[in-house]
Amino acid sequence: MPFWKMSARDVTGFKFLFSLVFIYALMSAIVYSVLHMKFISPLPANAPLERFSEARAVEHIRVLAEEIDGRQEGRPGLKEAATYIKSQLEMVKERAGPNLRVEVEETQVDGSFSMMFLGHSISLGYRNHTNILMRISSMNSLDTDASVLMNAHYDSPVNSPGAGDCGSCVASLLELARLVVDSGWVPPQPVIFLFNGAEELFMLGSHGFMTKHKLKDTIGAFINVEASGTGGIDLVCQSGPGSWPSYVYSQAAVYPMAQSSAQDVFPVIPGDTDYRMFAEDYADIPGLDIIFLLGGYYYHTTFDTVDRIVPGSMQARGENLISVLKAFASSSRLKVASERKTLDVDANSDMVERAVFFDYLTWFMVFYPRRVAFVLHNIPAALFLCVPFFLYMMDPRTHPLLSFFWAFFKGVMHHFAGILLGVIVPVLFAVIRLFFAYPMSWFAHSYLAFLMFIPCSFFGLLIPRAISDRVSHFQGVSSKKIMKVEPSDEARFWGAFGFYAFATSAYFFAGLNGGFMTFVISISMLLGWIAFYLSVKSYGYNSIKSPMFYVIALVPCLLYSLYFGGILTLLLIEKTGMMGAIPPPYGFYLADVAVAAVIGIVTGLCLGPIIPICDRWLAKSSILKFLLHFTVVMLAVSSQFFPYSKDAPKRVVLQHTFISTGGNEITGSSYDLAVIDSNSMEFIFKHAPEVAKELHVGPSFSLGNAEASPQEAWMALFPISCVLTTNGRFPAKANNILERYSQFPLLQAHKPQTTFENGTRRVHLELSLGLVGLHKELLLVLLVINYSICRSLEEIWVTVLNITGPLSGWSFADGKPPAPELPPGGPPSYILRLSGNSDEKWNFWLEASSEEEVRVDVAVLDQRLDEETIHLKGLFPKWSDVIAYTSFLSTYLF
Repeated sequence: MPFWKMSARDVTGFKFLFSLVFIYALMSAIVYSVLHMKFISPLPANAPLERFSEARAVEHIRVLAEEIDGRQEGRPGLKEAATYIKSQLEMVKERAGPNLRVEVEETQVDGSFSMMFLGHSISLGYRNHTNILMRISSMNSLDTDASVLMNAHYDSPVNSPGAGDCGSCVASLLELARLVVDSGWVPPQPVIFLFNGAEELFMLGSHGFMTKHKLKDTIGAFINVEASGTGGIDLVCQSGPGSWPSYVYSQAAVYPMAQSSAQDVFPVIPGDTDYRMFAEDYADIPGLDIIFLLGGYYYHTTFDTVDRIVPGSMQARGENLISVLKAFASSSRLKVASERKTLDVDANSDMVERAVFFDYLTWFMVFYPRRVAFVLHNIPAALFLCVPFFLYMMDPRTHPLLSFFWAFFKGVMHHFAGILLGVIVPVLFAVIRLFFAYPMSWFAHSYLAFLMFIPCSFFGLLIPRAISDRVSHFQGVSSKKIMKVEPSDEARFWGAFGFYAFATSAYFFAGLNGGFMTFVISISMLLGWIAFYLSVKSYGYNSIKSPMFYVIALVPCLLYSLYFGGILTLLLIEKTGMMGAIPPPYGFYLADVAVAAVIGIVTGLCLGPIIPICDRWLAKSSILKFLLHFTVVMLAVSSQFFPYSKDAPKRVVLQHTFISTGGNEITGSSYDLAVIDSNSMEFIFKHAPEVAKELHVGPSFSLGNAEASPQEAWMALFPISCVLTTNGRFPAKANNILERYSQFPLLQAHKPQTTFENGTRRVHLELSLGLVGLHKELLLVLLVINYSICRSLEEIWVTVLNITGPLSGWSFADGKPPAPELPPGGPPSYILRLSGNSDEKWNFWLEASSEEEVRVDVAVLDQRLDEETIHLKGLFPKWSDVIAYTSFLSTYLF
């Protein structure tokens, strides 16, 4: 319908719609500014020494990520980073005043343990990982005093310079340690700065500290600094045990960024941090897990460089950390391990009971214990149940009491239907779009996802009202109806209120620690209802000013909803590039459906509260058609965008696989290629023909006809290998690998097996990984002379053993194998990961409960690449990030 032929009510509706768009655009601009730290002014390198300086911290990141070539286990850069960190701490120590005692030490940690990760049980053995530690205390402190631990890891993932993860964390703590000394502050309790060198290998550095260091039982609180990106919001994602750490943070943080709802979803996220070692697995230390969230495009990629650090992020983090550190060190609740065990639980409920907390756009923080949440979060539901009685008592002769309850129940279902359709409609459009476009066309341009899915989600929210109005129009006005027009809208309002009220109560009784979002919505709707009621008295029910007053009253709530939803949506969009690829056909739709569904949920949070009052102006056929047309146009436009760029790379895993036997015999060689998002290898080969040509892939390549890599080929990445389900195997070029490597991994018995009276037998094994049995001087000569033609596996990141057979014990993890893996159609197997010092042998034993053979599959990840693989990696386009390494596989029977 042309604009000039629309009715006056339609024109008014469009004016109202565009007014809402303007209001939400302004709020979105505020939220964007907050999320990207636009309101923070970073301090320069010449800032006063008693202030935290982002510029000084970024210089540390530059050294770690640019001047040092790789901080991965097995590479020289990791030792260089440890040397740099220690030298910086020694410089800080030299500047310490006479009232401070500063100690710096370097320790080598080793150990073995079992853990669950991504639903898989694995054992880990490690040795000679380096931790750097600084302890700052007053001259009167004792070694047994309760202390505050600040932790960060300085190793980085394979193939990544690690500026954000976690050069930014190390830099923050280095600048913080300098600030403690230079500011003249004398900590009331000791402060320990721990720089651990093996977090990316399943938190081995922190495990070594918590199991071996003499100070481990003196830790009374900790702050773990992490990064899942390169800046932006520095969110408290985990807090505990108890509510004490989050309470201290809420009182002390300069720019509070914390949401208790993050604790509810963190356990289902495929990842973990050192927080687990300090607060859960090996101690019950109260603490915080603080993580950079934005910039997830670069997380664990070669694009994680210093220029990606979001300006202002380091400044906000530093000012928060120094303030919270001082609060922890001054707290009377700081207790050593023995004192925590003797605490009266009832008298110290904040040590065991978690709380509900959230920040409001980093401006201030709301905090209340769970026992208070029990009352607050159930008030809206109780109020919803009381309102029908109140309306009935006002005029009991008008309608029966049950009619009010029935009207309110219909209002709840009416709003629930709108919320549900607000999710379903964008999901349907996402699926339909994929019939004529590639997945993830919005990936490199996140704003496209909002333009694609918000209008159709809004359309879904309005459908129930549009249907209700159409039914009422055909039925006509009946005197037998429970309520007239105005009371019917009132029932819709209270129904929507009841929906959020019951959601809040359900969230609480599910044992979760969020629920504040729907609680804030419920309370805000009451305030909006009062504003609407007063405006109706002044301007009348049919004036557009009345719903506008309702919206304005809800602006603080809506602004927070946009903030909360913005964090959730941006985090998901950035992480869809690494969420894994489910095999076709479902994997093709995974990312688009997930993003559409989440944007639908967020739209429900941001627009749902205004629907019961404003939908009578918006649920017009002309507006619904406009929303549909806009959606179709945006779907078509977005399909013309390329999904990836240098700022949003596609992740590819390239593994050069060698299968060896007997230590020096190669029986197979291949390239194993995997993608970890919804666009398969067909997409890669279509847009990177040079790669296809190098791998001898024709234009008719089909994933269904390609040879898939067997799951065991990816064993060196276990358990991360579980997400590499969309992959392919391609023959490698023939090369003289034996001329390049002097020795391959070799597992062999190094002494006769031992047989016990109960029938079990113990096999004594020796695993050789590099040049062994040579003096360092001779090794250096060989490397200098034969570097280009005779190398060994000298940059080993990890060795993974998959053991099948009647395994009853071994020399790792206190002699107890982990829970077995149960692959479909295969025998149970036990997974062991080994790391540290590849030029030394691993000597261990396996115990079998019978004479049946024990099979040991060995996978070694070497970060060195041969010339052919380097050439192949270089053929991939600039919009991709290729994680490339060499994997050596071998099998042994004992």
